Amino acid sequence: MPKSLSKLLKIILPLGLGLFLIYYSFHSTTEEQRVLIWSYVQQAHPLPIFISILFGVLSHLSRAYRWRFLLAPLGYKPRFINLTCSVLIAYLSNLGVPRSGEILRVSVLSAYEKIPFPKGFGTVISERIIDLLMLLILIFTGFLLGGDWVESQLDSSTALLTTFVIVLGVVTFLIVSPFLINTQKFPFLARLKSFFKELYQGIISIRSLPNAFAFWTHTLFIWVMYILMFWVVKFALPGAEHLGFEAILLAFIAGGLSITMTNGGIGLYPLAVAAVFSHYELSYELALAYGWITWTIQTIMILLFGGLSFAILPIVNRKK
Repeated sequence: MPKSLSKLLKIILPLGLGLFLIYYSFHSTTEEQRVLIWSYVQQAHPLPIFISILFGVLSHLSRAYRWRFLLAPLGYKPRFINLTCSVLIAYLSNLGVPRSGEILRVSVLSAYEKIPFPKGFGTVISERIIDLLMLLILIFTGFLLGGDWVESQLDSSTALLTTFVIVLGVVTFLIVSPFLINTQKFPFLARLKSFFKELYQGIISIRSLPNAFAFWTHTLFIWVMYILMFWVVKFALPGAEHLGFEAILLAFIAGGLSITMTNGGIGLYPLAVAAVFSHYELSYELALAYGWITWTIQTIMILLFGGLSFAILPIVNRKK
């Protein structure tokens, strides 16, 4: 498959899936249900929504500040405004092209702070590994709380596991081969070897953090803000206030996983949230309204602050 076609499909397929799910969500409900869902959205109290946005902003600021701890052992002290704008631009990029944000985030910081891309990207990989660990802890907690219902919703996929093993094998080969083959005969492998060495330096920067306690405190704070951002919306919707921690956590996990499947969770996020909440004495219409409100809050916040970041960066770095 041509490389250009492959890139195009990576953009179109998740977006197409999201749009199809919006269509499905619309046509799988009756006109009466749609009217009821819209009425729930209109009745939502603005204060909890504003607080949800505040929690989201705090999580982004904390993520930007935490990145500074990983860059410090490498000898770099980027400005907080540049870190923040880079993080916000990454979220905005992921809305358009899934998983492109990490690359753009490092590219932006590299352009304004002169940090080598491989080293910066290595620190982002470290971040993602830690975030994955936090997500796994939440999923494990969800298993413990959700019990049999969670297990009944899971469908093991041999094909998915096979694909994962193949991709892991290819990535391992690309990393190991430059160190095993004589790179003098293959200049490309020499460049690849240099790239992976700098990448490795970025990844292991977590081992020599100047303030490990602050780093892990920020990590915990980020995820607490994520959950609170989702949780506080229940106070905006009359009839959803009774939702307990178990329901909130499972719906939060379902929504978070949906974001990895379509552009910013478009179409899928509300359905995933509704699928969980409808099992916790919440009407499907109210559950779907909850999903659409939380998704809209996150998306508008990213569009607004991500767009502003593009405008702010050239201004605050005018002298560079």
